[in-house]
Amino acid sequence: MNVSVVGAGKMGLPIAVWMASRGASVWACDKSPRVVAAIEAGRPEIDEPGVVELLGAVLRAGRLRATTDTAAAVAQSDVVIVIAPAVLTEGREADLSNLEDASRDIARGAGAGTMVVYETTVPVGTTRQRLVPILASGGLEPGDELSVAYSPERVKSRFVMRHLDETPKIVGGLDERAAARAAALYSDYLGAPVIDVETLEAAEFVKLAGMIYRDVNIALANQLAGYAEASGLDSAGLFEAANTDGECALLSPGIGVGGHCTPVYPHFLIRDAERRRIDASLVSGSRRVNDEQPERLAMRLKRALGGLEGVRVGILGFGFRPDVKEHICSPTFQLDAALRARGADVRVHDPLFGEAELERHRLTPWDLESPTWKPQALVLATGHSAYRDLDLGALRDGGLRAVLDGRRFWEPEAIEDLGLEYIAPGRADAVLGQRSGAEPLSAVPTRPAG
Repeated sequence: MNVSVVGAGKMGLPIAVWMASRGASVWACDKSPRVVAAIEAGRPEIDEPGVVELLGAVLRAGRLRATTDTAAAVAQSDVVIVIAPAVLTEGREADLSNLEDASRDIARGAGAGTMVVYETTVPVGTTRQRLVPILASGGLEPGDELSVAYSPERVKSRFVMRHLDETPKIVGGLDERAAARAAALYSDYLGAPVIDVETLEAAEFVKLAGMIYRDVNIALANQLAGYAEASGLDSAGLFEAANTDGECALLSPGIGVGGHCTPVYPHFLIRDAERRRIDASLVSGSRRVNDEQPERLAMRLKRALGGLEGVRVGILGFGFRPDVKEHICSPTFQLDAALRARGADVRVHDPLFGEAELERHRLTPWDLESPTWKPQALVLATGHSAYRDLDLGALRDGGLRAVLDGRRFWEPEAIEDLGLEYIAPGRADAVLGQRSGAEPLSAVPTRPAG
């Protein structure tokens, strides 16, 4: 099998090297010469465990090559897998330009019998209505001469190689034959279980539904957390207790939702629902709750300190997930803006990002060892393992007064024993009815929101 993977980034390259390791002859296609050169050198720009080792093996075996000439690679391929990113415009519409450009390249190179499979998350109807006509512009008839299928990527950064052959692949086709061909491809060259949902639209819907489910459940946790705070309660132990009935699976509240997926894909449905005049208020309301969470917690910090004007605030974490160097839609952007808007002197630290990288994103870097800038307030935005043993006592001696633990990362009692104010989502500033010396509630752990 000759395969072209179009979009050799954090999801595309793992698929390319995996299929090459299972016997396919693979082209990794990307429009960036820098990305292509890094792949050919065996030093890809993505930080995904297992990829570098497998890439080296398939390069040595001559089973994978990289190129910027997608049309030429497609001309030599039986199958084309497209995983170019879809993002949001400023108006929160789906920006499909990367997929459309890739489809034009494919149309120029595809021959009769080629199968094209899209993996990028898109609004329902996109593949049939927007992408198939572009493929047809090359002169081949979709269905008869060109098989088209959709199979959304469903794995998570830092766990891709662990789950590629475990997570079921959802497939749908332009016709029955295309769906069957896609199912056979993934069964043979990923080794993953396959669920054929028949149509392109059905497969597109499955991915959107899964991402929206997560966003809505995070919003529920965040909104319940706010209610617990106002009620003088600590939601952590109470969520654990609620989760013991076998019907409830509350997530943990947090300081905001980041990433390429959860903050983005619900808007695909929201905008389409508006055009169709369909009620999507639960989805849009959940997105609003999660978007407002950084601002809401910044306000709690302001109230705790009696104001933020001139207060030195250190934010810990820029990546949106612990120990992962990915910053797309990071809540730190909103936290930084909210705190600065109230007059705070804000600086950001992340062990995975250099000072120049933070500055490129208009953030002011913070060196934890700085003898001249000491925070009066600390905001934990990302639970990097490097922060687990942070010397909060030394920071207190340098003037630290309050800790906003946005991920419930540290033990509240340990911080309060240092004489510091502890603030966290879902925990009232003064928990009512808490017995002196009582052990914290612990039962079935809540699942982290991300």
